[in-house]
Amino acid sequence: TTTGHLIYKCGGIDKRTIEKFEKEAAELGKGSFKYAWVLDKLKAERERGITIDIALWKFETPKYYVTVIDAPGHRDFIKNMITGTSQADCAILIIAGGVGEFEAGISKDGQTREHALLAFTLGVKQLIVAINKMDSVKWSEDRFNEIVKETSNFIKKVGYNPKTVAFVPISGWNGDNMIEPSTNCPWYKGWQKETKAGVFKGKTLLEAIDAIEPPVRPSDKPLRLPLQDVYKIGG
Repeated sequence: TTTGHLIYKCGGIDKRTIEKFEKEAAELGKGSFKYAWVLDKLKAERERGITIDIALWKFETPKYYVTVIDAPGHRDFIKNMITGTSQADCAILIIAGGVGEFEAGISKDGQTREHALLAFTLGVKQLIVAINKMDSVKWSEDRFNEIVKETSNFIKKVGYNPKTVAFVPISGWNGDNMIEPSTNCPWYKGWQKETKAGVFKGKTLLEAIDAIEPPVRPSDKPLRLPLQDVYKIGG
Protein backbone atom coordinates (compact mmCIF):
# COMPACT_ATOMS: atom_id res chain seq x y z
CA THR A 1 0.00 0.00 0.00
CA THR A 2 2.75 2.47 0.96
CA THR A 3 4.76 1.80 -2.20
CA GLY A 4 1.71 2.04 -4.43
CA HIS A 5 0.65 5.33 -2.84
CA LEU A 6 4.17 6.76 -3.17
CA ILE A 7 4.36 5.84 -6.87
CA TYR A 8 0.90 7.37 -7.43
CA LYS A 9 1.88 10.60 -5.63
CA CYS A 10 5.07 10.83 -7.73
CA GLY A 11 3.06 10.54 -10.94
CA GLY A 12 4.00 6.94 -11.72
CA ILE A 13 0.35 5.89 -12.22
CA ASP A 14 -2.60 7.87 -13.50
CA LYS A 15 -5.73 8.62 -11.47
CA ARG A 16 -7.98 6.48 -13.71
CA THR A 17 -5.94 3.36 -12.91
CA ILE A 18 -6.24 3.97 -9.17
CA GLU A 19 -10.01 4.49 -9.55
CA LYS A 20 -10.26 1.21 -11.48
CA PHE A 21 -8.36 -0.61 -8.70
CA GLU A 22 -10.60 1.03 -6.09
CA LYS A 23 -13.73 -0.28 -7.84
CA GLU A 24 -12.29 -3.81 -8.26
CA ALA A 25 -11.05 -3.89 -4.66
CA ALA A 26 -14.44 -2.77 -3.35
CA GLU A 27 -16.13 -5.58 -5.32
CA LEU A 28 -13.87 -8.09 -3.55
CA GLY A 29 -14.63 -6.43 -0.22
CA LYS A 30 -11.06 -5.09 0.03
CA GLY A 31 -11.60 -1.38 -0.59
CA SER A 32 -8.53 -0.38 1.41
CA PHE A 33 -6.22 -2.32 -0.93
CA LYS A 34 -6.42 0.01 -3.93
CA TYR A 35 -2.82 1.24 -3.64
CA ALA A 36 -1.45 -2.24 -2.91
CA TRP A 37 -2.98 -3.46 -6.16
CA VAL A 38 -0.69 -1.18 -8.16
CA LEU A 39 2.05 -3.67 -7.30
CA ASP A 40 0.14 -6.86 -6.50
CA LYS A 41 -0.72 -8.13 -9.96
CA LEU A 42 -1.30 -11.82 -9.23
CA LYS A 43 -4.87 -13.00 -8.66
CA ALA A 44 -3.81 -14.83 -5.47
CA GLU A 45 -2.14 -11.66 -4.15
CA ARG A 46 -5.32 -9.68 -4.59
CA GLU A 47 -7.62 -12.29 -3.10
CA ARG A 48 -5.40 -12.87 -0.05
CA GLY A 49 -4.45 -9.21 0.35
CA ILE A 50 -0.70 -9.90 0.50
CA THR A 51 2.29 -9.45 -1.80
CA ILE A 52 3.69 -12.74 -3.13
CA ASP A 53 6.03 -11.93 -6.01
CA ILE A 54 8.40 -9.00 -6.43
CA ALA A 55 7.27 -6.09 -8.59
CA LEU A 56 9.25 -3.31 -10.24
CA TRP A 57 8.01 0.23 -10.76
CA LYS A 58 9.81 3.42 -11.68
CA PHE A 59 9.16 6.99 -10.58
CA GLU A 60 11.06 10.28 -10.40
CA THR A 61 11.97 12.28 -7.32
CA PRO A 62 13.39 15.83 -7.47
CA LYS A 63 16.87 14.22 -7.46
CA TYR A 64 16.75 10.63 -8.74
CA TYR A 65 15.11 8.18 -11.10
CA VAL A 66 13.98 5.52 -8.63
CA THR A 67 13.21 1.89 -9.36
CA VAL A 68 11.10 0.39 -6.59
CA ILE A 69 11.40 -3.34 -6.05
CA ASP A 70 8.36 -4.19 -3.95
CA ALA A 71 9.22 -7.32 -1.98
CA PRO A 72 6.78 -9.51 -0.03
CA GLY A 73 6.66 -9.23 3.75
CA HIS A 74 4.87 -12.54 4.27
CA ARG A 75 7.09 -15.32 5.65
CA ASP A 76 5.81 -17.90 3.11
CA PHE A 77 7.43 -15.92 0.29
CA ILE A 78 10.81 -15.12 1.79
CA LYS A 79 12.64 -16.56 -1.27
CA ASN A 80 10.97 -13.95 -3.47
CA MET A 81 11.89 -11.24 -0.98
CA ILE A 82 15.56 -12.30 -1.16
CA THR A 83 15.50 -12.07 -4.98
CA GLY A 84 14.22 -8.51 -4.82
CA THR A 85 16.42 -7.32 -1.99
CA SER A 86 19.65 -8.64 -3.49
CA GLN A 87 19.42 -6.05 -6.29
CA ALA A 88 18.78 -2.98 -4.13
CA ASP A 89 20.98 0.05 -3.34
CA CYS A 90 18.89 0.95 -0.30
CA ALA A 91 16.26 -0.90 1.72
CA ILE A 92 13.10 0.77 3.01
CA LEU A 93 11.99 -1.24 6.01
CA ILE A 94 8.28 -0.60 6.52
CA ILE A 95 7.28 -1.27 10.10
CA ALA A 96 3.64 -1.53 11.18
CA GLY A 97 3.12 0.85 14.10
CA GLY A 98 -0.18 -0.75 15.16
CA VAL A 99 -0.49 -2.14 18.67
CA GLY A 100 0.61 -5.78 18.59
CA GLU A 101 1.73 -5.61 14.94
CA PHE A 102 5.09 -3.99 15.69
CA GLU A 103 5.70 -6.34 18.60
CA ALA A 104 4.97 -9.39 16.40
CA GLY A 105 7.31 -8.11 13.69
CA ILE A 106 10.32 -7.66 15.95
CA SER A 107 9.76 -10.75 18.08
CA LYS A 108 12.41 -13.47 17.90
CA ASP A 109 10.75 -15.10 14.88
CA GLY A 110 9.28 -11.88 13.46
CA GLN A 111 9.50 -10.84 9.83
CA THR A 112 10.76 -7.30 10.50
CA ARG A 113 13.84 -8.68 12.22
CA GLU A 114 14.42 -11.28 9.49
CA HIS A 115 14.07 -8.74 6.67
CA ALA A 116 16.58 -6.33 8.22
CA LEU A 117 19.06 -9.17 8.67
CA LEU A 118 18.60 -10.41 5.11
CA ALA A 119 18.99 -6.91 3.65
CA PHE A 120 22.27 -6.38 5.50
CA THR A 121 23.54 -9.87 4.64
CA LEU A 122 22.72 -9.32 0.96
CA GLY A 123 24.93 -6.23 0.95
CA VAL A 124 22.28 -3.51 1.17
CA LYS A 125 24.17 -1.10 3.40
CA GLN A 126 21.75 1.86 3.33
CA LEU A 127 18.48 1.72 5.22
CA ILE A 128 15.39 3.89 5.66
CA VAL A 129 12.83 2.94 8.32
CA ALA A 130 9.24 4.02 7.64
CA ILE A 131 6.97 3.57 10.66
CA ASN A 132 3.59 2.97 9.05
CA LYS A 133 -0.04 2.98 10.26
CA MET A 134 0.67 5.87 12.64
CA ASP A 135 -2.98 6.89 12.16
CA SER A 136 -4.00 3.64 13.92
CA VAL A 137 -2.19 4.77 17.09
CA LYS A 138 -3.55 8.35 16.84
CA TRP A 139 -0.12 9.70 15.85
CA SER A 140 1.24 9.04 19.33
CA GLU A 141 4.69 10.56 19.87
CA ASP A 142 5.39 8.05 22.65
CA ARG A 143 4.55 5.12 20.37
CA PHE A 144 6.83 6.51 17.63
CA ASN A 145 9.72 7.03 20.07
CA GLU A 146 9.24 3.53 21.50
CA ILE A 147 9.39 1.98 18.01
CA VAL A 148 12.45 4.04 17.01
CA LYS A 149 14.26 2.95 20.19
CA GLU A 150 13.41 -0.76 19.79
CA THR A 151 14.14 -0.75 16.06
CA SER A 152 17.47 1.05 16.57
CA ASN A 153 18.51 -1.68 19.01
CA PHE A 154 17.80 -4.57 16.69
CA ILE A 155 19.16 -3.01 13.45
CA LYS A 156 22.35 -2.26 15.39
CA LYS A 157 22.63 -5.97 16.25
CA VAL A 158 22.10 -6.79 12.57
CA GLY A 159 24.97 -4.49 11.53
CA TYR A 160 23.43 -1.12 10.66
CA ASN A 161 24.44 2.07 12.46
CA PRO A 162 21.15 3.72 13.58
CA LYS A 163 22.76 7.17 13.20
CA THR A 164 22.89 6.62 9.43
CA VAL A 165 19.18 5.68 9.24
CA ALA A 166 16.23 8.03 8.67
CA PHE A 167 13.16 7.11 10.78
CA VAL A 168 9.96 8.51 9.23
CA PRO A 169 6.45 8.23 10.76
CA ILE A 170 3.94 7.71 7.92
CA SER A 171 0.48 6.56 6.97
CA GLY A 172 0.76 4.63 3.71
CA TRP A 173 -3.02 4.68 3.29
CA ASN A 174 -3.63 8.39 4.00
CA GLY A 175 -0.32 9.59 2.54
CA ASP A 176 0.99 11.43 5.64
CA ASN A 177 4.71 12.36 5.50
CA MET A 178 5.17 10.59 2.17
CA ILE A 179 5.61 13.58 -0.16
CA GLU A 180 4.58 16.47 2.08
CA PRO A 181 4.98 16.96 5.84
CA SER A 182 1.85 15.90 7.73
CA THR A 183 -0.13 18.23 9.98
CA ASN A 184 -1.19 15.24 12.14
CA CYS A 185 2.08 15.11 14.09
CA PRO A 186 3.11 18.62 15.18
CA TRP A 187 5.58 16.99 17.61
CA TYR A 188 7.57 15.48 14.71
CA LYS A 189 10.53 17.73 13.93
CA GLY A 190 11.87 15.57 11.11
CA TRP A 191 14.48 12.86 10.62
CA GLN A 192 18.24 13.25 10.71
CA LYS A 193 21.00 10.93 9.57
CA GLU A 194 24.78 11.20 9.66
CA THR A 195 27.04 9.63 7.05
CA LYS A 196 30.60 10.17 5.88
CA ALA A 197 29.21 12.70 3.40
CA GLY A 198 27.71 14.81 6.21
CA VAL A 199 24.46 15.34 8.09
CA PHE A 200 21.17 15.10 6.19
CA LYS A 201 17.80 16.30 7.46
CA GLY A 202 14.25 16.10 6.17
CA LYS A 203 10.66 15.36 7.10
CA THR A 204 9.20 13.08 4.45
CA LEU A 205 9.83 9.62 3.02
CA LEU A 206 10.53 11.19 -0.38
CA GLU A 207 13.25 13.41 1.14
CA ALA A 208 14.75 10.32 2.81
CA ILE A 209 14.86 8.60 -0.60
CA ASP A 210 16.57 11.67 -2.05
CA ALA A 211 19.17 11.48 0.73
CA ILE A 212 20.29 8.01 -0.42
CA GLU A 213 23.91 8.07 -1.59
CA PRO A 214 24.34 6.30 -4.94
CA PRO A 215 26.89 3.49 -4.54
CA VAL A 216 30.01 3.58 -6.68
CA ARG A 217 29.47 1.19 -9.58
CA PRO A 218 32.59 -0.81 -10.54
CA SER A 219 32.01 -0.06 -14.23
CA ASP A 220 35.72 -0.49 -15.01
CA LYS A 221 35.63 -4.14 -13.89
CA PRO A 222 34.74 -7.19 -16.03
CA LEU A 223 31.01 -7.50 -16.74
CA ARG A 224 28.84 -9.56 -14.40
CA LEU A 225 25.15 -10.18 -14.94
CA PRO A 226 22.83 -11.26 -12.12
CA LEU A 227 20.17 -13.63 -13.46
CA GLN A 228 16.65 -13.95 -12.18
CA ASP A 229 13.76 -16.11 -13.46
CA VAL A 230 15.35 -18.80 -15.62
CA TYR A 231 12.90 -20.80 -17.71
CA LYS A 232 13.53 -24.18 -19.31
CA ILE A 233 11.47 -24.64 -22.45
CA GLY A 234 11.27 -28.24 -23.59
CA GLY A 235 10.89 -29.55 -27.15
